[in-house]
Amino acid sequence: MKKRNQFAVLGFIAAAIFSANYSAQAELNSNISLYQTQPLPSWNIFIENYEQQKMLSGDSVVLPKGDVKAQLGEKDAKQDALVFSWKDTWRAGLTLESGEPLDLTVHMKTGVLAVDLNINELAKGGVSFKMECQKQGCDRIVPFTMAARDLVGKGWQKIYVPLSCFKQEQDNFSATTMPFALEVGGAGEVAVANVQLLIHTPKNVTLVECPDYKTVSVTPSMLNEWWSIDWWLPRHEQKLADAKAIKAKGGKIDLLFIGDSITQGWEKEGAPVWEKNYATRNAFAIGFGGDRTENVLWRLQHGAVENMSPKLVVMMIGTNNTGHRQENPATTAAGIKNLLNELQQRLPNSKILLLAVFPRDEKPDGELRQINNGVNAIIKGFVDNKKIFFADINSVFLTKKGVLTKDIMPDLLHPNEQGYELWAAALEPHLQRLLK
Repeated sequence: MKKRNQFAVLGFIAAAIFSANYSAQAELNSNISLYQTQPLPSWNIFIENYEQQKMLSGDSVVLPKGDVKAQLGEKDAKQDALVFSWKDTWRAGLTLESGEPLDLTVHMKTGVLAVDLNINELAKGGVSFKMECQKQGCDRIVPFTMAARDLVGKGWQKIYVPLSCFKQEQDNFSATTMPFALEVGGAGEVAVANVQLLIHTPKNVTLVECPDYKTVSVTPSMLNEWWSIDWWLPRHEQKLADAKAIKAKGGKIDLLFIGDSITQGWEKEGAPVWEKNYATRNAFAIGFGGDRTENVLWRLQHGAVENMSPKLVVMMIGTNNTGHRQENPATTAAGIKNLLNELQQRLPNSKILLLAVFPRDEKPDGELRQINNGVNAIIKGFVDNKKIFFADINSVFLTKKGVLTKDIMPDLLHPNEQGYELWAAALEPHLQRLLK
């Protein structure tokens, strides 16, 4: 009987060891090595820009203009890494594509993207991580520019990005056709090795922080895109100084425009129209190219409307929430609601005219047009017609069939001088009424 018990104990221990080894092996097998010396079988590495894409088929690949290229490099062994470089480009990418679609449903719940990075140069560029989920146009991006710039010249670093950062509530990652990409711009050079999707997050590692897509529109932040870092904060500071100078000279601001690049365009394409319509009306504009709702909120909380008590604030914001993130209209609208509350608190004596977000995309059924329409359907309900008013002037930019032409907005987003003429004419009746 004693020997039988001993055999039972030994059998239990052996079973436990086997179970532990089996579980470890099962987890190891469920981790996906996207690139370790070479891509996952049947998958390929591509480089791309807005114009074209080209596959890495040997030791290196270069786009025809020579501005984007990748070549095999070295980390721990010969040709076990990829060196990706780009220059003078608005957008480029290093992508893993074209293999049998991957079911990442479980990975997205508990896992991480693990990748070795060596940031060689990024002073004039930026980098983000990107994945695509199943439906077309489902690009999910995790910004990494600021963190990457801190790593320049520090050699190889292991980076862990929670896969939950890439997933929104409605997304389906059961047939993913692009599980990894670096999306970049400007100029830079980054080396990449050992790209893996781990099904569980390792303990005691530092994770990349990512914005919560549900709250990003209402969380104040600076605009830290690679193309904005050099000028965005200096512009904010200059606008503060300009407003102080107006007050110091005994002037005042009666009409204040707040917005993004479309509002900033009053200083560019719209400058002749501004001079004709607003130069003598104590008007001031604080439009910043690229701004989303959270960036305007940051500006308001950092002095943007100090030294002012305008009779009327004209605000339009939200199209970059749409363009950069294809954001749910309700999320963008929440950001706009926050801005209205902030303005009422900081400018209690001012009226606010909230403009419908301008149309974009050529045709009425364009995806981004539809998102903006969804935002407008919500924000028109924010009015009280006492302090907050709403105006939808979008029809002046469109044909009778709802088409947005390049004669008005050459890039189907930003008005040209004729577009600003239309804006000013459509706005005037509202100004006459609200500036009394």
